[in-house]
Amino acid sequence: MTLYLVTGGAGFIGSHIAEELVHRGEQVRVLDNFSTGRRENLAPLLEHIELIEGDLCHLPTVRCAVDGVTYVLHQGAIPSVPRSVADPLASNEANVTGTLHLLVAARDAEVKRMVYASSSSVYGDSPALPKQEDMIPAPKSPYAVSKLAGEYYCRTFSEAYGLETVCLRYFNVFGPRQDPASQYAAVIPKFITAMLRGEPPTVYGDGHQSRDFTHVSNVVQANLLAATAPDVAGQVFNIACGRHYTLLDLIAILNNILGIHVTPVHTDPRPGDVRHSLADVTAAQKALGYQVEVDFHEGLRRTVAWFREELNH
Repeated sequence: MTLYLVTGGAGFIGSHIAEELVHRGEQVRVLDNFSTGRRENLAPLLEHIELIEGDLCHLPTVRCAVDGVTYVLHQGAIPSVPRSVADPLASNEANVTGTLHLLVAARDAEVKRMVYASSSSVYGDSPALPKQEDMIPAPKSPYAVSKLAGEYYCRTFSEAYGLETVCLRYFNVFGPRQDPASQYAAVIPKFITAMLRGEPPTVYGDGHQSRDFTHVSNVVQANLLAATAPDVAGQVFNIACGRHYTLLDLIAILNNILGIHVTPVHTDPRPGDVRHSLADVTAAQKALGYQVEVDFHEGLRRTVAWFREELNH
């Protein structure tokens, strides 16, 4: 029997992965401490999954979670640049120590492969675009450092212990279930919920900073491909759309989808934020068979529809 463990499976990305695995008829176990994950994200799945409430920083719990597992899809983290700037110790504990615990437990349980959720933030603010996997990382925030450390641990466990690992560098993932309420919320859910209320979105800086926004469906696809693709152990792949848009572009597109005209409020830039982000996804296309299933515009339409329904409840 093939058993998948999704860490952070009650979170935004993890719950979408768990949902797709259940839809495909796979056996699924979720590990989450509900620090940022939400029980309602898993509510439709609870009859079909095994749920372990526990923390990656507690090694005995992690050993229990990986028992009998074939593939680990590791999404569990504190996923925020500004939160890591505010509390680098917490970010390191969850993202580095938690990942190391998972690798040790997976090695000892003879897990077949672990797919690790990394981040485009590891590239830092180097002016070269698009970002390619062989560029020298230059992290600007504690979050980016923690994600890069996790990558290095994954590669080390592949080389030193023979545990297959694959690292996926996500670029600005968005979609349904992304939390707009946190002070550390990502830009798209914050913008959508503000604009649905007729309020101006807040832009840090001039709004000309750009991002390769990636709908969550593409990230789900990448994880499932990375779990089983041949000859990719120890490798790192960008997961994105391969196009970038400024925050002002984003606001203009949302205005068009919503049929409104809202202008943003500008405030000071945030420490740790990079100026531009754009991925080269050629490696993932060739090695994993990855394709962009949902482009930026369609992803925004789906996400707006989801948030509109949520706000009407």
